[in-house]
Amino acid sequence: MDIMTLTPDENGQVDWPALSPDRRAVVTVGVFDGMHQGHAAVIGKVVELAKQTDSFAVVVLFDPRPGLVHRYAAEHDGAALPEDAVDVEALTGVDQRLRVMRDLGVDVVLQVRYSLPFAAKSYRFFLGQMVGRVGMRTLVLGTDAAMGNNREGDIKAIDTLAQATGVFELVVVDDRGPGEVRIPADAHPEAPTEPGEPQDPTAGMTKAQLRAWSKRHQGRRTRAWSSTNVRYLLGHGRVKDANAILGRPHAVEGVVVHGEERGRALGFPTANLGERLDGYLPVDGVYAGWLVDLGPAESHGPTDDATCPALERIDADSADAGRTAARLHPYDDHGAVTRCAADSPYRWPAAISIGTKPTFSEQTGLHERVAEAYAITEDGSWLDLYGHRVRFEFAGFLHPMVRYDGVDELIAALNSYVDQTRRLTA
Repeated sequence: MDIMTLTPDENGQVDWPALSPDRRAVVTVGVFDGMHQGHAAVIGKVVELAKQTDSFAVVVLFDPRPGLVHRYAAEHDGAALPEDAVDVEALTGVDQRLRVMRDLGVDVVLQVRYSLPFAAKSYRFFLGQMVGRVGMRTLVLGTDAAMGNNREGDIKAIDTLAQATGVFELVVVDDRGPGEVRIPADAHPEAPTEPGEPQDPTAGMTKAQLRAWSKRHQGRRTRAWSSTNVRYLLGHGRVKDANAILGRPHAVEGVVVHGEERGRALGFPTANLGERLDGYLPVDGVYAGWLVDLGPAESHGPTDDATCPALERIDADSADAGRTAARLHPYDDHGAVTRCAADSPYRWPAAISIGTKPTFSEQTGLHERVAEAYAITEDGSWLDLYGHRVRFEFAGFLHPMVRYDGVDELIAALNSYVDQTRRLTA
């Protein structure tokens, strides 16, 4: 898979690549936050149609999330989102999405830095660029997709444009999943108060009871397969339900930093993640899951497009292709997929803790939210992962964060979490 990062100019114009003078493209467009099963269905159709027509399977990926860009502008008098802004609501970092796209068989990802001037362009202008520059002949979208200024380019409008021009076809994929769910309008993360995986509060309700619940909570109908639903579930500790939508364990990634090292003194040394994370941090609590060592952090630095090898398949005689070849380059996951494999020697079951440390907060005065994991190794040895990029994968919720009366009680609880983690990850 090859990738190119594109930054719109101050007028929202993008210097789109000409992939090939002869080979056409099947394209989809979106954020694909979480890369859940609905996203996989859309991208899977792109790959399928591209193979049938010997075309490029292309994903136009927007980052940062449009919602973040527009919300920031609304709260800051129309200002642009700072380049170093952290999106704490994003389910997955870009690199996590790219790995899944490559596994699905995507040929090219055009990663666009979403901006307000870019958003102001009409959907007609955008699709004209896709056809004229990228070579799009088929556009694949989900059922409720929309694009362009004020999201005016909905499925009906795009289909009308496709039929009127005849230069591309629109294929719509049912990406909604098993119906709809109801999410409270004022939903916010809320930690479970009891041990064990939380259950759906509406499970087993009659239609009348569900209507009453929705009225009481101002429940909004939301697609089951949606980033909004996954975020809601993780915000309530319902990891297994979230994973079912994702099609894999939810994960966060970050660099291991030095903590207070209290865990090591207790016999449970943990890997503490720094403040900057890729991925949505679930609600506070103790979880079962896995820790994956992705290697030294410096090996995951950004790649300089100008130094990357050009694609051999691009026609060197084409002026556009020559310009493109200097920037379109093979995607490198730095061995992450191999390290994440089930049989990888860099992967261990882990008890994961998210939140403050109630047992010690009164002593230290520190109440910051932290994410740490105790890796369960075969010989019980400590893993020196300082400065490494690691991945926490979540398998299930174990216990809410509580304050224990003493160290002995805390150690007994930690041993219990380890035993439960072994069972859940076996």
